[in-house]
Amino acid sequence: MPSKGILHATTAILLSVTALSLIGCSDDAADPSTQIGPNPALPEPQQYLIPPMNLAKVIGWSNDETPTVPQGLQIHAMASDLSHPRSLYTLPNGDVLVVESQGPGSEPIKRPKDLIMGFLQSLASSGGGGEKRPTNQITLLRDADGDGVPETRTVFLDHLNSPFGVALVGNDFYVANTDAIVRYPYTSGATKITESGTVLTPLPGGPIDHHWTKSLVASRDGTLLYVGVGSNSNITENGIEAEKDRAAIWEVDRATGRSRIFASGLRNPNGLTWEPKTGALWAVVNERDELGPNLVPDYMTSVKDGAFYGWPYSYYGQHVDPRVMPQRPDLVAKAIPPDYALSSHVAPLGLAFYTGSALPQVYQGGAFVGEHGSWDRPALNGYKVVFVPFKGGRPDGMAQDFVTGFLNGKDEARGRPVGLAVDKSGALLIADDVGNKVWRVTAATK
Repeated sequence: MPSKGILHATTAILLSVTALSLIGCSDDAADPSTQIGPNPALPEPQQYLIPPMNLAKVIGWSNDETPTVPQGLQIHAMASDLSHPRSLYTLPNGDVLVVESQGPGSEPIKRPKDLIMGFLQSLASSGGGGEKRPTNQITLLRDADGDGVPETRTVFLDHLNSPFGVALVGNDFYVANTDAIVRYPYTSGATKITESGTVLTPLPGGPIDHHWTKSLVASRDGTLLYVGVGSNSNITENGIEAEKDRAAIWEVDRATGRSRIFASGLRNPNGLTWEPKTGALWAVVNERDELGPNLVPDYMTSVKDGAFYGWPYSYYGQHVDPRVMPQRPDLVAKAIPPDYALSSHVAPLGLAFYTGSALPQVYQGGAFVGEHGSWDRPALNGYKVVFVPFKGGRPDGMAQDFVTGFLNGKDEARGRPVGLAVDKSGALLIADDVGNKVWRVTAATK
């Protein structure tokens, strides 16, 4: 293993090269709004020895700072001093579960880009203080009087393995760890689970675990679970065998643990949820990197049984990725385009359809998307929550900024939004994984 001195020197050299690549990217002037909607602008792909990298350094929130919301709404921190809150779940009794999680850190360093990215991620994951507290646990928040200030906060479940998605069906509580779906017994009103869990089905985990987050949702009738399993690389650089059963959404039988691939070619699917009008499964997907600052648009889409969405051989339908060898024209011919682009490199990780009553009627039936934020373009993109209006169960119009202010005027990150949920009162909840808070949005009081 190289010494720390060699690693620091190598990093300094590579960062200098990266700075030059940032200066040389002239097409970053493209308006991100041209890549939002069902027919995004797709420029010609670029290829790099070292791709552009620019990840916002995290500085955290000061005591008097909050994100910005549209006029007529208000936002406040429902919970602070968390440790990398990634996803949220509202139990039937109104309790809110906050999944706090740290990735397994099992990504190999094979290329100069990997070394630089590790350095940048170290800058972008510190500053909020979450690394100083226990993580890989689930915290329960109970707000009995509905004022948005929890009276009870407990560790609901701990000693988990990089958890992300959770789901409750009857008295069975499921946690999607990075390597398995685990079932626990749940009693309504309990503030802590003390019983041991039982593995329902293993999931692809290590020794390489590039996209470790596993989103989870139960079917409407409760018989099935759907889980998102991201790819093990950007574009198969870790070998095609490392991608077995990945870049897909699995369907899991809740009674037996039997699983099948429901849809494939989805590089990193998250935010699995049901569209309220049609009952269709929807997800947000992080697309591939290193083809330029304006390729490839991340997206949200309805997920069709048996469909193939292109990864790794093509993107946005049948646009061939020239880097993948050997090519698979047979699979490219089957690739279908997603429903709605969100712009390149915004890194969507959370999705919630709104059917509550605490926000104005204009948001009814639409989708909120948590955009964690870019690293693969000189001008930062994402770092906000957007709203996509829907009509008849389909996107209907341009995405609108909904919660902003996660970046300050110096392009430093106070926080980064991830998972979303709607609480029992209809307020929108936002997990801020480096600000280490849960934000709550409601209509402003008069």
